[in-house]
Amino acid sequence: MTKHIIWDWNGTLFHDIDAVVGATNEVFRAYSLPALDADGFRAVYTRPIWVAYERLLGRPLEEGEWELLDDGFHEHYFRLSAACGLAADALASLAGWVGTQSLCSMAPHAHLVPLVESFGITRHFTRVDGLLGLTGGEKAVHMTAHIEALGLPPGDILVIGDSVDDGLAARHVGAKAVLYTGGMSTRAELEATGLPVVDTLAEALRHA
Repeated sequence: MTKHIIWDWNGTLFHDIDAVVGATNEVFRAYSLPALDADGFRAVYTRPIWVAYERLLGRPLEEGEWELLDDGFHEHYFRLSAACGLAADALASLAGWVGTQSLCSMAPHAHLVPLVESFGITRHFTRVDGLLGLTGGEKAVHMTAHIEALGLPPGDILVIGDSVDDGLAARHVGAKAVLYTGGMSTRAELEATGLPVVDTLAEALRHA
């Protein structure tokens, strides 16, 4: 029985796919690549992010290139994401869950916390954890630290996220997971994990 939900932020509660795609196009403009739309971005997206960038370029990143691309991405993303809002049913889903909830995101912690507060939803979470170090990696280690801080048995936890990496992180810690199609990954990739796949956050809650 699920007693606690761990939500992902980007692409799950926070509907920011347009900002992610826009920022990606901005940093790759100098490479004269064709602009991506959401489906084109999803076709190359993976974690760690530098692998997605290598897919776009068709070659390995050079020394120091990842850091420049990552810094550039976040500069554009922070600007573009100001126009983004919560997923359509995020507020109702957060308010409708009777157990405890927390937020575990790969976004920089210093940016994440005030953004969550700006939507007036911090009260729903027992913890809000973004990254304190380098961005772009895989979520499993971050999820492990989050659950250890919660002090809850992983078997009581449902992770709701929008990427294959969210599902892999849940499996890594022994939690359940359901994957949402509104974010960064294609439905085909999500279904290939063997985990439940849903089109709304309200549907995700039914798996709890």
